[in-house]
Amino acid sequence: MTREPSPDAGSAADSAVDSALHTALDPALLAALDAFAARERVLVALDFDGTLAPEVDDPESARALPAAHEALLRLRARPGTTVALVSGRALESLAAVGALPDDAPLVGSHGLEVRFAAGDAPPAIDDTDRARVVALRSRLEPIVVATEGAWIEHKPAGFAVHLRLVEPALASRLAAAVRSTACEVDPGLTVRDGKNVVEFSVRDATKGDGLRALRERFAPDAVLFAGDDVTDEDALAVLGPDDVGIKVGAAATVAPHRVDGPAAMALVLQHLATRRSAC
Repeated sequence: MTREPSPDAGSAADSAVDSALHTALDPALLAALDAFAARERVLVALDFDGTLAPEVDDPESARALPAAHEALLRLRARPGTTVALVSGRALESLAAVGALPDDAPLVGSHGLEVRFAAGDAPPAIDDTDRARVVALRSRLEPIVVATEGAWIEHKPAGFAVHLRLVEPALASRLAAAVRSTACEVDPGLTVRDGKNVVEFSVRDATKGDGLRALRERFAPDAVLFAGDDVTDEDALAVLGPDDVGIKVGAAATVAPHRVDGPAAMALVLQHLATRRSAC
């Protein structure tokens, strides 16, 4: 269990954070953050990998930058503030790397798995779905393991083929091969391309679905969502005019705001935690 900080934790660094923010971030984003912070009830929902945590070769070793993690805990201590993680990771993996207290809401497997609090996570799939996953894996796993650097991440409703450590030309051929074989085995699959990954799922869900579920459950006045990958666009696309959408990185996006990477996102969260304490 992660210990919650006191509401005043981190206040000694607030002026330094503000100085860095005004240097690193767009004034329009700062204005949006200040307006968001003034709302009575808010939901801060965030992608994890590439947004809070730098990308690493071993996904289970990923952790949020210390400044980002500390800011999330400060935000959780603020009245009327819900902090959630929304990820393509399986829920179990997200809970482990996210390192938030057990009552933190989590959305895993691109919206298929939703945990509103500890013990409150309905089953993601049934026996028929599990059989489809097993059949698909039996065909694709030999193709993947034969390629140096490629590996499979298992998820409740499918799996992801990771290509980050595969030579680029070979990665392209492998991605095409697994997609073709998967569609032959199970034409009803949902197939997603991400950064250095191809994902296969027997259930169709998106991060936008997960964000809608969080909004319905917690009824915030406004939502902030930030993400770096193409799959985060589904969540960014469901935000409304009173919400704040942030793209992390340089990729194309529907989000009105952008930051360079996880370090800048940590500054955003520190600023927001400070502004929430003043409300």
